[in-house]
Amino acid sequence: MKEYEVIHEIINQCPLNHSRDQFFDEIECEDPETYVREKFQGREYTCEKIKQKDGSMVFEVYVSGLHQRYTFTEI
Repeated sequence: MKEYEVIHEIINQCPLNHSRDQFFDEIECEDPETYVREKFQGREYTCEKIKQKDGSMVFEVYVSGLHQRYTFTEI
């Protein structure tokens, strides 16, 4: 299995509050896309995958009115 550093951001949509919650974690998984899909299994969501030039993968997730971003960087 591969190891990833994951940055999970919950982006505040409120126009007067642009702060965001950020969580950092190290995980082991075979595929980041499967990890995100399993995390939101059974819930209605949309997800956009973006591959960065440095090789990291960013998933823009919209679920329950929240915008969340997951950035996976292989360790």
